[in-house]
Amino acid sequence: MPALRKYSIFICHDWEYSTDYNRVCDFLDQASHFSWNNLSVPEHAPLDTDDMLQKNLRDQIRPADVMLVLAGMYTAYSRWMDWEMAFARRIGTTIVGIKPWGNSQIPIVVQNNASEIVGWNTDSIVSAIRYHAPRQ
Repeated sequence: MPALRKYSIFICHDWEYSTDYNRVCDFLDQASHFSWNNLSVPEHAPLDTDDMLQKNLRDQIRPADVMLVLAGMYTAYSRWMDWEMAFARRIGTTIVGIKPWGNSQIPIVVQNNASEIVGWNTDSIVSAIRYHAPRQ
């Protein structure tokens, strides 16, 4: 059997909503026949100054096959999430929005930047990653 492809994924999220971030990581970790590398900045490893943060975020986003964006309404007010999506678009990284469980609205910034918006479940997230990741 051939080895599984390992997808490099940057998850654009707000640290104040780390429960959603952790849940998406759990979805990906538990997906069958799926391997991934997390390029995100988790809450327990924040980066320093704005300049340092921008440099490190650029370095982390560049190798990503796909950027996942947690599309809670807080996204509309997060300057860093907006910056991350703008950078991803500038370098041609596909953005997939994830509509959090129970949300009925998606922020316009996510609608305008995402190639696809998927539901809050493992199958739809993994399918979108496989579809949008560059072919190897």
